[in-house]
Amino acid sequence: MSILLLNPIKWNDYALLDSGEGKKLERFGPYLFSRPEPQAFWSKRLPNEVWSKVAGTFLPSSSLDDNETSGKWLIKSNVLDRWEMSYDNIKFFSTPTPFRHLGFFPDQSPHWDWAAKKITNFISNSNTETPPKILNLFGYSGLASLHAASNGASVTHIDASKKAINFAFENRDLSNLSKAPIKYLTDDAMKFVNREIRRNNKYDAIILDPPKYGRGPNGEKWEISKDLPILLNLLPKILSDKPLFVILNSYAIRSSCLSLHYLLKEVMEGYNGNCECGEISIIEEQAQPRQISTAIFARWESMFFS
Repeated sequence: MSILLLNPIKWNDYALLDSGEGKKLERFGPYLFSRPEPQAFWSKRLPNEVWSKVAGTFLPSSSLDDNETSGKWLIKSNVLDRWEMSYDNIKFFSTPTPFRHLGFFPDQSPHWDWAAKKITNFISNSNTETPPKILNLFGYSGLASLHAASNGASVTHIDASKKAINFAFENRDLSNLSKAPIKYLTDDAMKFVNREIRRNNKYDAIILDPPKYGRGPNGEKWEISKDLPILLNLLPKILSDKPLFVILNSYAIRSSCLSLHYLLKEVMEGYNGNCECGEISIIEEQAQPRQISTAIFARWESMFFS
């Protein structure tokens, strides 16, 4: 089994410009931002005069703390609260959040493109006019949902945070996809899946990017090490007879992608398809670029619509 290394390559509005000394310098639309990057042991390449042009810097509460919930932004006064960005055929807002990121994850775009190919192949080769049904659990600000819908899928988007769902609505409207078949629900992922099992509702593909810890809208607790295996083992009960794909991504666990691979492979044993795994990394825009690993993933694809 080979381990994949995926990189976002189609961005115009995002770039990793430099990294080093525990930081990374990124461009989000018209602005430069400096964020902590514990993996960047090496030296910076760009001069300090470039780094000094940042619109915002995230300061962790401790130099030894890489917990995304700990710290604060220092933002220059001329920076908008949020601004428009785009990828492929979708538009969305970017904004500095208390969780260190800027409202979306640009490194996820290889998954969006991979899913889009599966969706368009299904539409081209199937004998039905019904669009494939995609379930996006832990959907956050909705870019994966928007990209899938813009490529012809019907999407159910689930997130436990009402604020995240409102953000997803705004991105949908900005992309002029208000009439697209996307259903947004504020719900606990585990409870929603169990209800769908009772309703006998089926999906052709599932996307998951679960947090390490979380709370549902009614205080439900989520702990990835305990709850992820339970949730994944429920998925075959809501998958169609010939599903397209399952994408499982994680920023949350300090583990090899093999841990996700063998879990997902076991869950999908009853279907005719292949499971692969790897890491996502972002690449500097330099002559001899360095790469920063950002997440691990496993994904399963059908043999019928590959």
